[in-house]
Amino acid sequence: MAISVDLGGRVALVTGGTKGIGAAIADRLAEAGATVVVCGRNDPVGGAHRFHPCDVRDPDQVEALVAAVVAEHGRLDVVVNNAGGSPTVDAADASPRFSEAIVRLNLLAPLQVAQAANRVMQVQDDGGAILNIGSVSGIRPSPGTSAYGAAKAGLLNLTQTLAIEWAPKVRVNAVSGGLVLTEDSLDHYGGEAGVERVAATVPLRRFGTPGDVADAVTFLASPLASYVTGANLVLHGGGEWPAFLRAAQG
Repeated sequence: MAISVDLGGRVALVTGGTKGIGAAIADRLAEAGATVVVCGRNDPVGGAHRFHPCDVRDPDQVEALVAAVVAEHGRLDVVVNNAGGSPTVDAADASPRFSEAIVRLNLLAPLQVAQAANRVMQVQDDGGAILNIGSVSGIRPSPGTSAYGAAKAGLLNLTQTLAIEWAPKVRVNAVSGGLVLTEDSLDHYGGEAGVERVAATVPLRRFGTPGDVADAVTFLASPLASYVTGANLVLHGGGEWPAFLRAAQG
């Protein structure tokens, strides 16, 4: 028997879904049959999915976004909290304002989006699914992005808590990516040679792709994962070699 993901008739919202990993997630959900809405601060010209402008850090804009999706499509079945990120700043140099902004974007904004979505999903016959995009920075040290790592760690705890509070109607899960190759990776890691050197440190010998994250999200959003909630699916290619082993091997 063939196994396939069918999201026909479902309505999905992907925050930060206009580029990079978010765009890959939006495309994959649509390929599975979902009607996909994306949001961001800037309107993509010629985007493939219905776009609503929204700064997810603003609770009023979030409420308006969810209301607009339900008014237009009649329901909301899947929400992917993908918007996030952080520039690199050493913890000793990070200002209080900077750290607060990073936590607001990566932790408080997903909570606000989830709260608005939950109010809709709880009254739907078949509930819904909320997916939080985490990071391995939330499960290991995060030098250079301390506030981001702390926020992502908080997002994982939030995922587990909401999964308990909002069951059985709403499933809440996380997907935590490791090294994912995006349009910014070449600059960040010093070009193709740098990417190759970093990829060699991963047991699977490659970076992840936005499509890898999109596949995981689509699975967790689907009926195939109907008994999965409060989970964190880690996509890191096997993780990192322990530093002490590298040192011992010279």
